[in-house]
Amino acid sequence: MRTLAAVLLAALSTLLHSQDNYPSRPIRFISTGSPGTALDVLSRMYADKISQRLGQQVVVENRGGAGGTIASQAVAKAPADGYTFLIVNNAHAINPTLYASLPYDTLKDFAGVALLADSPAVVAASPELGVKTLQELIALAKRKPGSINYGSGGVGTSVHIVSEYFAAQAGISLVHVPYKQMGELNSDFMSGRIQLVLGPIVFHLPHIRAGRHVPLAVTSTERVPLLPDVPTVAEAGVPGFEYGTRYGLIAPAHTPKAVLDAAAREVLQANDQPDVRERMASQGLVPKRMVLADFDAFVRAEIEKLGRIVKASGAKAN
Repeated sequence: MRTLAAVLLAALSTLLHSQDNYPSRPIRFISTGSPGTALDVLSRMYADKISQRLGQQVVVENRGGAGGTIASQAVAKAPADGYTFLIVNNAHAINPTLYASLPYDTLKDFAGVALLADSPAVVAASPELGVKTLQELIALAKRKPGSINYGSGGVGTSVHIVSEYFAAQAGISLVHVPYKQMGELNSDFMSGRIQLVLGPIVFHLPHIRAGRHVPLAVTSTERVPLLPDVPTVAEAGVPGFEYGTRYGLIAPAHTPKAVLDAAAREVLQANDQPDVRERMASQGLVPKRMVLADFDAFVRAEIEKLGRIVKASGAKAN
């Protein structure tokens, strides 16, 4: 027993000493997004800011694929030592319902650090559809159920889920057309082969300004500075509607609380910097200030909310 106690005390001493010197080596931010995506941009922005403040390199690794489950599995199995974190979007909360099984437990295998940002979508129509307002879209869809196609980047993606949620709340029927390449989706949207996309504002903004996409509403609770004249979905006739793509930072379960606290502080410090807020605004992103236990509770609520939408849509990934 004395030998065991001595071993435990030595291990505890080593852990506490390592926390005092934290971080003593490079930190990994594993991103579920591919290079160039909003998730990748955010990952690198936070990595840069936190590297500057801590004086220690923060390396971003992109591990896209399988709806984020590949990256999530890697982090779930990583040592809980504060040197590996995962940056996720809504797929993190969608996947428990979308997939029949996952190689990790979304709630038990991770600890929340912070909600980083929120990105509302814009309901954008093709000029070929001939509608100028959300009410006109809804009226047309009710007159001709199943005649309006919308595009997304695939089954279970945030664009797919928000579109299904909107259709259900508005009481209309839309036809889902999934794409593997966003360039192909945009080409078909421009030609009128698909008539609707509920996508990130930054994706649509250049086309809106050029008159190629017609903005009908935004999915946030308040109007967006980038599109100040565009009403919210709730304002435009679907009361209570709200949806955004959420981006968060999480760690393996059992990561020391002192490390989680430090990481949360660094995120809040980064979000307070004017250049970060300016860059987010230019991308249609809204920085958030939700950390630790509050963020864990938020993830649980999102799994329930988005799970209901996934079930209603009938979407399955395996």
